[in-house]
Amino acid sequence: MARIIRISGAVLATIAMLVTPVAARGLGAHQSAKSLSVRLVLDVGGVNDKSFNHLAYTGMLNAEKAFGYSGRYIATQEQSQYVPNLTAAARTHPTLVIATGGLMSQAILTVAKQFPKQHFAIIDGQPADANFVVHEQHNVADLLFREQQSGFLVGVIAGLMEKNHIGAATHNTIGAMGGLPVPAVIRYIAGYYWGAKKVDPSITVKIGFSQSFTDQGKGNSVGRAQIAAGADILFQVAGGSGLGYLRAAQQAGKYGIGVDADQGYLGKYILTSAIKRVDLSVYNTLRDLAHGYFRSGPHIFNAKNGGTGFAPVSSIVPKRFVAIANSYYLKMKSGALKPPTTYPTS
Repeated sequence: MARIIRISGAVLATIAMLVTPVAARGLGAHQSAKSLSVRLVLDVGGVNDKSFNHLAYTGMLNAEKAFGYSGRYIATQEQSQYVPNLTAAARTHPTLVIATGGLMSQAILTVAKQFPKQHFAIIDGQPADANFVVHEQHNVADLLFREQQSGFLVGVIAGLMEKNHIGAATHNTIGAMGGLPVPAVIRYIAGYYWGAKKVDPSITVKIGFSQSFTDQGKGNSVGRAQIAAGADILFQVAGGSGLGYLRAAQQAGKYGIGVDADQGYLGKYILTSAIKRVDLSVYNTLRDLAHGYFRSGPHIFNAKNGGTGFAPVSSIVPKRFVAIANSYYLKMKSGALKPPTTYPTS
């Protein structure tokens, strides 16, 4: 295990969560408020997606207030802009460049090699080549989540709704839709599958992909098809495309489950949301840098450190179901329960 280097006399009360770090690097001198800056390269969907990008932006804003960072974000319209946007950010020589999303894994590897003295972080990903082989870099921190934990908890709620025939949940069938089958999405859906099966072994889980994180029309089509096949509850893991998927549930008088952020603002039909504290991961990383610390490699956010969970539930969900979900959360927090990261594909 690599050691953490203390640069100044100020010691952090809590260092970012550790998991077999690849390297630890000092920043030379304690960072002054005037020198702190961050560039956040967003994924497609925009800063106001009320989900993944917005959570990263919120984490940056919180760090600005707490530590005096000068922060800016760079919008991304399409995947071909990943390398140019990360390069443009690195050329300003900020304290940290953050890549928002696992789809930037190849881009972060390319740019991190070109700017070896620049510190980077990537949310939901690791530096990887075109064959998806990870190549950890001394200047890249990987901000990763146990999405299967959050997925499991909302799966428990969905399974209990179906098992007990609450409201419109009458067909003992639920659905899930990812945007693209990237690892974080697969982990979310795996948790959902196994959480529902835990409380209702006979439940049927329909799984599909819109092949997009932005196309709401494609998401809506997948949702309508799953509802036609009997699904009463739809769990989206597809960003903007997932909004179309959830709309299919609303249009059919069914239920939805949001992702990453609390999407209960969409309406009472949203039973809950699987939470991923992207804002916390960004804030913690910037906090540590403000105190002179940087550690490359994986940083894991999970139930134990508040990185995963589920959002407040709709009034449709019985309180006893929430208590059951919370009991599973405590088991995850203690390490007694470790949801699988894959699900059956046939």
